[in-house]
Amino acid sequence: MTGKLYLIPTTLGETEPLEVMPLSVKKVIEQINYYIVENEKTARRFIKKIAPKKQQPALTIKKIDKYAEVKETLSYLDVCSNGVNVGLLSEAGVPAIADPGANIVKLAHEKGIQVVPLVGPSSILLAMMSSGLNGQNFAFNGYLPIDKSERKRAIKELEKLSFDKQQSQIFIETPYRNEKMFTELKATLSPLTNLCIAADITLSTEYIKTLSINDWKHQQPDLHKRPAIFIIQK
Repeated sequence: MTGKLYLIPTTLGETEPLEVMPLSVKKVIEQINYYIVENEKTARRFIKKIAPKKQQPALTIKKIDKYAEVKETLSYLDVCSNGVNVGLLSEAGVPAIADPGANIVKLAHEKGIQVVPLVGPSSILLAMMSSGLNGQNFAFNGYLPIDKSERKRAIKELEKLSFDKQQSQIFIETPYRNEKMFTELKATLSPLTNLCIAADITLSTEYIKTLSINDWKHQQPDLHKRPAIFIIQK
């Protein structure tokens, strides 16, 4: 039989895996020895944490980081033709969502390989769930431009789009630039636009709050180097 591609979620931080994901994830990891990952070190650490009895030398790890050759990655799923199941691991959260693993999933479909998604924490969905903003119509926009003027323009465009379509707009920032982003959002968005900030989701330091920009101007949460999701809705 042809092997399958399992999309395996990982934790969003230093959390016990089985506190935030079902036992089925542990069972799959115990059965699979061939993995495609973004970072080998963190992937091995996660596998060891959730399945401590698994022998690390028995694992085959293929990387899809920025240094991986495209031609080489195209062969990563060839083992499925020999009945080998493959696990795709994200660096944090679920694979293929804001993650380079999407290309591997696309390849699996092209090769006729069954794709099996497993349940686990997604910072984007968890933030949207807890924001109180429009969960019927929302869009994820990834990272905004780094250039200050371009970023300001992008923020205003997302605000307008949110109003025109009544659509929540989700985006992220590199953790060490979170506070700068927060300052720019307060300076750029209209006073009545709602902003949700969700940081350290599923961790003991979890912080989730939605306020109007006018109300945010009186608050200064500590967002430095904390993985965060930003959601706006006008």
